[in-house]
Amino acid sequence: MTAALVAGALALLAWPGAASRRRERLRRLAGGPRPVAAWAAPGTPAAWPVLAGAAGLLAGALAGPPLVAVLAGAVAAGVARAALRQREGRREEQSLDVLADALAALAAELRSGRPLGAATASAVAVVPDPGAARELARALRAPEAVPAGASSELGRAHARLAAAVRLSNRTGCSLAAVAGAVEDDLRARRRRRDELRSVTAGPRASAALLAGLPLLALAMGGGIGARPWTVLTTTVVGQGLLVAGVTLEAAGLAWSARLVRRALR
Repeated sequence: MTAALVAGALALLAWPGAASRRRERLRRLAGGPRPVAAWAAPGTPAAWPVLAGAAGLLAGALAGPPLVAVLAGAVAAGVARAALRQREGRREEQSLDVLADALAALAAELRSGRPLGAATASAVAVVPDPGAARELARALRAPEAVPAGASSELGRAHARLAAAVRLSNRTGCSLAAVAGAVEDDLRARRRRRDELRSVTAGPRASAALLAGLPLLALAMGGGIGARPWTVLTTTVVGQGLLVAGVTLEAAGLAWSARLVRRALR
């Protein structure tokens, strides 16, 4: 037990924070080696919620009646889906940070007098992800081909960049200036998301604590010999209360997560 606690503490100390991420972005801008492997790795498979649901169904079947198995499968699938969505959100935020760095490199190259082709190549070289690099190159070289109605935040950022490039082409204003404006917009949006995430940290922690209270109540009831789990799984009234409790718990967590996502957009 002591060894596990020490290992966990060392892992937390070694976890990369905001300062290390800033150093990584500065290293990319300075022309350091590109972490292609970390970016080119495939994302989490979309079938993970199904696999998690199947695993939860099997575990519930071994632990109790069919109702418990169905609820365990549904909860496992929901947790896996939430984790998948959270991971995709982190990857998109990282892509937006890299896009802002690429625009900073583009503006610096253009202000130094380099031609647009060379400056675009330098900006694309900052982006380790091949797909994101192609989208950035298309927004700079063929802005008319970039769709305006993207669903993701990264797609909307590329659409704003393409609109800025079209504005520069039509009016003759400096492309470095419009690229810098898009970069400032991306960084301002990131600061706003960080501030909102800090503001909502307390309510999110409260929601997680309230979600765990029923499990604590079950453990305390079992500790005093009341056998609440037996009542919930073997009686009709208990099974109805179990279904209602799990449904309300899932609905509350989904509602609070949806509010946080809408606030962070």
